[in-house]
Amino acid sequence: MAEDKLDDTIIHVEHVSKVYALYDRPIDRMKEALSIRKKSFHKDHIVLNDFNLDIRRGESVGIVGRNGAGKSTLLKMITGVVTPTAGTVETKGKIAALLELGAGFNMEYTGRENIFLNGRMMGYTRAEMKQRVDSIIEFADIGDFIDQPVKTYSSGMFARLAFAVSINVEPDILIVDEVLSVGDTRFQIKCIQKMKELKEKGTTILFVSHATEQIKQFCTRVIWMLDGHIELDGEASEVVDLYESYMKTGLSLKALLNLQDEHNTKLPDAGEGGRPKADMLASIEDIQINKVRFHTFDELEVAVTYRIYEEKIDGFFLGVAFYSANRLDYVFGPNTHLEKKEVPSTQGLHKVIYKVPRLPLIQGTYVVDVGIFNNEGLVNLDYRMSARTFVVSNKYFSEGTYYIDHEWDVEV
Repeated sequence: MAEDKLDDTIIHVEHVSKVYALYDRPIDRMKEALSIRKKSFHKDHIVLNDFNLDIRRGESVGIVGRNGAGKSTLLKMITGVVTPTAGTVETKGKIAALLELGAGFNMEYTGRENIFLNGRMMGYTRAEMKQRVDSIIEFADIGDFIDQPVKTYSSGMFARLAFAVSINVEPDILIVDEVLSVGDTRFQIKCIQKMKELKEKGTTILFVSHATEQIKQFCTRVIWMLDGHIELDGEASEVVDLYESYMKTGLSLKALLNLQDEHNTKLPDAGEGGRPKADMLASIEDIQINKVRFHTFDELEVAVTYRIYEEKIDGFFLGVAFYSANRLDYVFGPNTHLEKKEVPSTQGLHKVIYKVPRLPLIQGTYVVDVGIFNNEGLVNLDYRMSARTFVVSNKYFSEGTYYIDHEWDVEV
């Protein structure tokens, strides 16, 4: 079984690092080259660090990450444009790549001449390209410009011709890096449809885009790159949701895992059985959530432990509130007073569990506030803001923030 999986691997990246030398001034490069004592005048910039990746034949893999994460460098090494500082990159079959507009084009050649040039660079003979040239020109749909020098082309024309060449030569591996954002809507539809056809035929596709909804719908696997390493590799929609949460909140997967380790620790300044302040009537001792990473429709539990120091507090009640991580959106804030639910209000330690049987949130990072009050909320006995954090993701089935029960009626 292991051998079959290895044979099915079409891209193998093993222990790859890429380091660039950065110089403050152009002359520093010369000074370093001529230095008898081999003095260094540069700083190392590590783009990829001990990077490992296997992609199997026929997979459609999205790659996400903020600018500078190392996405483009990785793709350039897979295509052979850039060599690694350390490690090995192995690929099987023909690769068609759309990394930068105009890459691989001779600006003085016409579009037609560049079709043959690109085909030759991919290992096709002129005779083989003659069989494909008509379909390439038809797909590009740039009219008479096909026989004009490409230096006269707009960025949209570049994109059309480059994409037309790449997908009409039946590559084993197709790499698309942000180029779809250049074309108009009709062109994007045509490109996506053609990519789907290649996908069904077994072409391995690497798709880099900031349009995460496109990645969710097209890819089955997504790799989230962060600071030159893989932060997460998994099912497309879930990884994209976690990545978008990171972009909004700054909480990386490591930070979320730290939250997972810490989310059941006791809160600071708990009463520990003694009254913290002379005028304090009650205090929140601990808040626990059943987990940190949720899927839509999971059960969520918030367990609140509180201590009452008085013999009894009349009108005592408890509230739990959910906010977005940046606290700009107040999601939901029920309390036991509004819902006429009696909770213990006598001296001693008590525990109340708030449950959401089917969490209706679709995706995002959220914080939990807990408060205890009396006198219909006019008196705040203790309040813990952003006491716990949780994140929601799911396999792609809807868009937005909340899932609302609904129906469709077709009348015509």
